[in-house]
Amino acid sequence: MALGGPRVRALLALLALDAGRLVPAERLIDGLYGDHPPAGAANALQSQVSRLRQTLGEYARVEFDPAAGYRLAVERDDVDAHRFARLAGEGRRALQAGDLAGAAAALGEALELWRGPALADAPYATAPAARLEELRLGAVEDKVAAELGLGGHAGLVAELRDLVAAHPLRERLRVHLMGALHGSGRQAEALAAYEEGRRILAEELGVDPSPEMSALHVAILRDEAIRAPRLPGQLTSFVGREEELRRVGKLLGEARLVTLHGPGGAGKTRLAIEAAGRQDGDVCLVELAPVAPGEDVPQAVLAALGLREAGLRGTADRRDATERLVAALADRRLLIVLDNCEHVVADAARLAARLLGACPGLRILATSREPLGLTGEALCPVVGLAVPPPDAVDALVVYPAVRLFADRAADVAPGFAVDDNHDAVLRICRTLDGLPLAIELAAARLRALPVAEVAARLDDRFRLLNRGSRTAEPRHQTLRAVVGWSWDLLDAAEQRLARRLTVFAGGATLAAAEAVCGADVDVLTGLVDKSLVVATGDRYWMLETVRAFCAERLAEAGEIAELRAAHAAYFLDLARTADPHLRRAEQLEWLRRLDADRDNLHAALRRATADDPPAALRLVAALAFYWWLRGLRTESAALATRLLAQVGTEPPPGLAEEYALCALTASLGGAGCPQLPVSVWAAGEVLPKLDRPPAQPFLLYLSALATGPPEGGPMSGNEMLELWGDMLGVDPWILALGSIGVGLTLLYYRRVESAEREIATALAGFRALGERWGMMVALSALAEFADWRGDHAAAAAPMGEALRLAEALDSTVDIADLLRIRADGRVYAGDLDGGRDDYLQAVAHARRSGALELLAAAHLGLGEVARRRGDLAGARTLCETALAECPTGWFSAEATRFAVHVALGRIAEAEGDPAAARAWYRRGLAGTAGTRSMFALTDAVEGLVGLAEGERAALLLGAGAALGAVDADAGRERAGDAAAFARGVAMTREEAIRALSADGA
Repeated sequence: MALGGPRVRALLALLALDAGRLVPAERLIDGLYGDHPPAGAANALQSQVSRLRQTLGEYARVEFDPAAGYRLAVERDDVDAHRFARLAGEGRRALQAGDLAGAAAALGEALELWRGPALADAPYATAPAARLEELRLGAVEDKVAAELGLGGHAGLVAELRDLVAAHPLRERLRVHLMGALHGSGRQAEALAAYEEGRRILAEELGVDPSPEMSALHVAILRDEAIRAPRLPGQLTSFVGREEELRRVGKLLGEARLVTLHGPGGAGKTRLAIEAAGRQDGDVCLVELAPVAPGEDVPQAVLAALGLREAGLRGTADRRDATERLVAALADRRLLIVLDNCEHVVADAARLAARLLGACPGLRILATSREPLGLTGEALCPVVGLAVPPPDAVDALVVYPAVRLFADRAADVAPGFAVDDNHDAVLRICRTLDGLPLAIELAAARLRALPVAEVAARLDDRFRLLNRGSRTAEPRHQTLRAVVGWSWDLLDAAEQRLARRLTVFAGGATLAAAEAVCGADVDVLTGLVDKSLVVATGDRYWMLETVRAFCAERLAEAGEIAELRAAHAAYFLDLARTADPHLRRAEQLEWLRRLDADRDNLHAALRRATADDPPAALRLVAALAFYWWLRGLRTESAALATRLLAQVGTEPPPGLAEEYALCALTASLGGAGCPQLPVSVWAAGEVLPKLDRPPAQPFLLYLSALATGPPEGGPMSGNEMLELWGDMLGVDPWILALGSIGVGLTLLYYRRVESAEREIATALAGFRALGERWGMMVALSALAEFADWRGDHAAAAAPMGEALRLAEALDSTVDIADLLRIRADGRVYAGDLDGGRDDYLQAVAHARRSGALELLAAAHLGLGEVARRRGDLAGARTLCETALAECPTGWFSAEATRFAVHVALGRIAEAEGDPAAARAWYRRGLAGTAGTRSMFALTDAVEGLVGLAEGERAALLLGAGAALGAVDADAGRERAGDAAAFARGVAMTREEAIRALSADGA
């Protein structure tokens, strides 16, 4: 197929690299144009995409998602680069498992896919090209290793000479060449190849050859075959751990004692065997699991080395056994694997120290649930296999935990496929922390249970995962035995702290552990050393399986109620401490602090809802602004709704503000508050009765959102202070927020200049505080003012700054609202494409945050774009969608709902159905009259006026002026019948609404 010019070919290559996945437009532009994109790069990219679509035709689709980019809709295995990576990975795994023929076949098939340099048509995609070239070289090296193992020495010499010449610093290729020459009987040439490599490394890099290359050189000098390691064969595939294998190999080249440490079931033994098998020289595995505490560790090592006969003459003491080992190993090069040291860690450490000090050619690779604690010990932590992130939807088998489950599941349930059991496999791998032993035990259950049933029963994991291999050590046959083995090695203080730490959800800081659990630093350090607790940065956490086991011990100790109360008190204090900081310049730092403990905060709230509802109300109130800033609408609404059901219809004494915030938060998610309308509590019962500033200032903002502009007309900032001074106080944040409220109220009554002055005052106040959210709200209002004046260019700067602030706050709700506002301005300016893109992005953010009223508003905007383009059917569908999803009970949401009514009226009018148009306008009129939604009211009146004629039109125009929806002077000029207009203007509000709603309208 002829693909056209170089840019089209480059675009196809860039999309193919992420076949089936969305590629951001920015990445495509970088890949096409490098550091010098053209002006209008986005349009240029769209042109290239259009050309590519024409070229590909029916063979492949290029899809577009405005929020995420472009996608080449093909299977990943249809792309040679991905098929190569898959085959190369299969070949490497076969090589590691000893399947040399299978490895050679898979790697050969992979390399046959290459037709030249990687990504030759995409000159700016240097990083992906380099990665593919590196994968290619690695596959070549693996294929050569497999073929050497199959005895193909002589046939590989010429190819290896060319490869070494092309890559002279790549030692693995040179080692292969030396081996091929030596295996072909060409010892002198093999030694010459070594000497050439040694010289190049010294001249170019100033380094010596690697231990592997040096060991092969010695073997060639002695003309001896490389000995096979004394390691047990494995019955199953080895999955994942590529990074750990590289790390262990590196550490063994740098240190003489390397310890793999981690929790039980993490796969330390298997990793040690695989890593040791890749080392040159002799290897001896010493299994210490059968050695009871206090028994002779040196004798176990003697036995593994085949040197136990000295013990047949009588009972030798431990010192004799140790000295015998020293004598035997003094001049030997050997790697000893000391497996499962944790229960004899002191004896193992003493023996390791003695042997390493006396035997310079000895290295030790240990596995243990805690380090040996020797100077010079290099540690390699081993935890669970990588699991897919929460948003993963495809290509799950690339994650080692999923691949291990799939491999073991296929062994017991032939035909098992991950894609057919996506959700269940994800739950299993995540719930079991990626621990290999736990995953294998779960997969073994597929002999009798469907995978969904296995996933559903993991809440009782210790009962479910109780059937392991009959040949395994008893402590590895069940999940409970794995964790119980570690628990039994703890002392009383360690057991006490371990069970108490289970009260935390998502880990804890040292300060939290000390305050809630009475943690001692040394005891906590011991739990970390023994792999019961994981330390990451400044936080301490448990694997979920370990946590579940220790939680059972907490229940047995009868400490649950005490610990839950201490946990709730600590995190209520944290939330209250953080709340005022969220309204100042340091808000980002405190947002991060609360983010780190979000799971703990929500766990404390759930427990307090059941145990102490008043404390739960205080916690909801302290978290309300945090939830808003982070866009946690759905989760916070669910938590608040559950608490309201527990508290009932009356607030506890002294907690009216907290109760109101809880009710408002519950209604944010569309849940509403059936026991008590939020507007009553927010506007009628709580705020007007305050003679002081509210304890939770954010209540002022949520109340305004719920109830809309106050009755009685607009007021100035000074009038606001005179009327509400006691409630506003002197807090600069509250005063700035008050200016926002005054400004928006003035805008509602069409006093734009006065409104703009109040918003500017608010912006100055928030800037002085360094408070980003308030600045963002003020800036977005200034952008709207500019759009309403028709000065769309002036709106760009404040809107751009507002979006940057929202992104810094990571506030998905506000990003959605800002994108919707910017889209409105673009549509009014005639930029329908730009407006549509912004509306689509707003939809994505609103859906992610659970902001249903913003989702409805964005769909309404998309409907307006469709209407202006003449797509009336599409416009109707979008508006009906907006109407169905728009929540009720909030001023802002109701305003959107009635704007949808008006939009549907315009669509019906455009479709030539005036009766349906009138009906929709009247619905908008009826709703807005009750909620004081002035803009939707104006649109409804204008729609009804437009459908009337003559005297009737003039009367309705006057009625609209009586409602404040039409400017009286402008309406008088428009009216063809001055007398009819005057009759309308003279109407009361009720009379005007009746006139506009009458059948004659």
